[in-house]
Amino acid sequence: MFDKIAQFFKKVITHRALRRKILIVALVLVVFRIASHIPAAGVDRESLSALFLGSPLLSLLDIFSGGTLANFSIMALGLNPYINASIIMQILSYVIPSLEELQKEGEYGQEKINMYTRYLTVPLAVMQSFGMYALLKSQSIISNLQFFDLMLLCLTMTAGTMFAVWLGDLITEYAFKNGVSFLIFIGIVSRLPVVIGQTYSTFDAQDIFKYLIFAILAIVIMGTIIFFNEAIRKIPISYAKQTSGLRQNQSYLPLRLNQAGVIPIIFAVSLVLMPSMIVQFLGSSGNEAITNLALNIQKYLDPNSFFYNLIYFLLVLGFTYFYTSVVFNPEKISENLQKSGGFIPGIRPGQSTIKYLSFVLNRITLVGASFLGAVAVLPSIFQNTIGIANLAIGGTGLLIAISVVLEIIREIEGEMVMTKYEIYTR
Repeated sequence: MFDKIAQFFKKVITHRALRRKILIVALVLVVFRIASHIPAAGVDRESLSALFLGSPLLSLLDIFSGGTLANFSIMALGLNPYINASIIMQILSYVIPSLEELQKEGEYGQEKINMYTRYLTVPLAVMQSFGMYALLKSQSIISNLQFFDLMLLCLTMTAGTMFAVWLGDLITEYAFKNGVSFLIFIGIVSRLPVVIGQTYSTFDAQDIFKYLIFAILAIVIMGTIIFFNEAIRKIPISYAKQTSGLRQNQSYLPLRLNQAGVIPIIFAVSLVLMPSMIVQFLGSSGNEAITNLALNIQKYLDPNSFFYNLIYFLLVLGFTYFYTSVVFNPEKISENLQKSGGFIPGIRPGQSTIKYLSFVLNRITLVGASFLGAVAVLPSIFQNTIGIANLAIGGTGLLIAISVVLEIIREIEGEMVMTKYEIYTR
C-alpha cells in the first residue's frame, strides 16, 4: 500500500501539468490562510473563543466558513452566503421558466446562472454580516458601533466573502473542479492540529476504552464512506452495429450511488443553522416574551436533540434527490442513447427508457441519501452513546474531506491517463 502511495506521488511530482496545478493551489491556499487571519476591528477574542467552545452550532458553522469565523477575520462569513445563494438559485431555476431555460443551454447557461448567484451573494453577505454583528453584540463580544463603522464592518466582511469565492473560482478554473468544496476541505484540515491538541490536553486514562471505540468506529466509517462514494450501478447498454451481419457491442452506463456528492450535506447544514442563529439572537433581545419563545424553540434546535437531527436528516435526504435531478437527466441520457444507436436490453427506446432510468435512479438515490443523512447525524450519535463528540471531525467534516480527496485523486488519474493517450496517438 505504501509503495503504491509513493509511486502515485512520484508520478504527480514528475507530471508537468499536475505540478503546475499543485503550485497554483498552494499559492491560492497561502493567500486564503493569510486573509483568514487578518482580524476585523472591535472584537474581544477571548470572549469569542469561549462562545465557540460552548456552541457546537457555531463550531460547525466555522467549518463551512473555511476556519475563518472563529478568528472573526475579514473573511469571517467565508463561503456561507455563496452557498445560500446557490441554494436559492437552484430552487428558483425550477420556479422561473427563464432560469430553467438557461439550465438547458449548457455551458453558456451555467455561466449566466453562476453570475446571478454571485450577484445574489452580495446582499446575502451584507445581511449575514449584520446578523453576525448583532449576535456578537448581544453576547458583549463586540462593542456598539456607530452607523458608519457598522457599514464599514459589513462591507469588509462582504468583500471577504467575495474574495473567498474568487479564490475558489481560481482553483476551479486553473486546477481542480469545485474549488469552493476544496476551500471548505482546507478549513476542516486546518482545524485538525488544534482538535488533536485539545483532545490530548484533556485526555483521561480512564476514558481510553471510549477513545479506542471511537478510533475503531472512525476507521470503519472512513471505509464505508469510501465504499459508498465509489459504488456504482452498471446498466448494460447494447449498440447495434451493421457489419457483415447484425452484431451487438455491449457497454455499461455507470450510475453512481451518490450522484450529488457532498453538495446536499453542505446545503442542508446552511439551512439547518439559520433558525438556530436567529433563535440565539432573539434569546438576548431583552423582551421577556420573545426570550421565552426563543428558549423553547432552542430546546428543539439543540444539536443533540432528536427533532434537530430528524430535520437535518430529512434536509439531506431532500437535497440529495433535488441535486441528483439537477446533475442527472434521464430524458437527455435516453435521447443520447437513441442518437448513438444504443439501447438497454429488454427496454424499448424512448419513454420506456426514461421511466426505467428514473426508477433505478430513485432506488439507488434513496440508499445514497440515507447514507449521507446517517453520516450527517453521526456526531450526535457518538455523544449520546460513547460520550465523544467533535463536530469539527465528525461525520459532516469527514464526509467532505474524503469526498474532496477522492475527487482530486480521480482528476489526477484522469490527467495522467489523458497524457499517456496523447503521447500514444502522436
